[in-house]
Amino acid sequence: MNADGRVLRVAYLTLGRAAAALALAGAAAASFAQSPVYLYQGADREQKLLAGAKREGTVSLYTSMQLPDSLPLTQAFEKKYGVKVSLWRASGEKVVQRALAEARAARFDVDVVETDGAQMEILYREKLLAPFFSPSLAEIPPKIVPAHKHYVPTRLSLYVLVYNTRLVPPGDVPKSYDDLLNPRWNGKLGLEAADVAWFAAVAKAMGREKGLAYFGNLAENAPAIRSGHTLLAELVASGDVLIAPDAHIQGVERLKKRGAPVEWRPLQPAFGQPSSVGVTRRAPHPHAALLFADFILSREGQEVIKSRNRVPSSRAVDSPLNRFDYDLVDPVIVLDEWELWEKHWSTLFLKGEKVQREAD
Repeated sequence: MNADGRVLRVAYLTLGRAAAALALAGAAAASFAQSPVYLYQGADREQKLLAGAKREGTVSLYTSMQLPDSLPLTQAFEKKYGVKVSLWRASGEKVVQRALAEARAARFDVDVVETDGAQMEILYREKLLAPFFSPSLAEIPPKIVPAHKHYVPTRLSLYVLVYNTRLVPPGDVPKSYDDLLNPRWNGKLGLEAADVAWFAAVAKAMGREKGLAYFGNLAENAPAIRSGHTLLAELVASGDVLIAPDAHIQGVERLKKRGAPVEWRPLQPAFGQPSSVGVTRRAPHPHAALLFADFILSREGQEVIKSRNRVPSSRAVDSPLNRFDYDLVDPVIVLDEWELWEKHWSTLFLKGEKVQREAD
């Protein structure tokens, strides 16, 4: 996930509201009415979706999922249903910009969007997504599904503590955030340079003032600030730093599989960033759109995600990477509160410098 909240917020403020307003002004309200198939729950649901999707012949997907991960997913869908996927891949910000620009021009080419949580929230706020039902919703933890149900998490980046197993004795591994304040970690702890959203989520969970005081104390332990979650985990593996509380769990697992001396542990409260799927209100192929959303959320689709060393959102797929309690970072932090939390983070950890784009 791109951690530069300023980029996302600029895209939201400069393109989002303006584009949506122009689109709504240029099209009748009825044109944004969602397809009735999106909420259909009849016994013949799958047959109805498949018959409609085959008539439509294709589904248009905009995603920020890397091609080595997204292509196995789309190929599995095409093989199962015989419906072609037209895939456009770009960063989450560019996905949002394109969808909003097309709406401004009264062009509705995209059926399904799958990208990071805050970007999906922008599309929801600008009324480009529709609520939808999927039988696989029953397998997604309810607390990570937005109440409005206009998008549903498909995969997760969960934040965990990573530590060097050769240099940190088992009894010394921190079990809580307070344990990170132990003087033994002075100069031996690392943080990812752009993790404003993680910082804000943890601080708010502690209570804003208490949380800010906690991170002020953590700053006194002189953490090493490095750009990129992959780099940070690699530095722990090499012993340049011994622990880091904001590693991405899938990155740690990749290092473990290569034999690196690293292990992870969730600290509570634990948080994650989702990527989610949503169907568009004006999807030109609504049956195929919902069929694809169903597939990516199904056990079969989630197994493909797991096979790509990603963390599936569904509890139907057995993954040791999501067997602990966690909450998702509130998109409000990125979209509405970024400047406030960025200023605190910069003051505490960056010597007043601006947050830069994550290197991953």
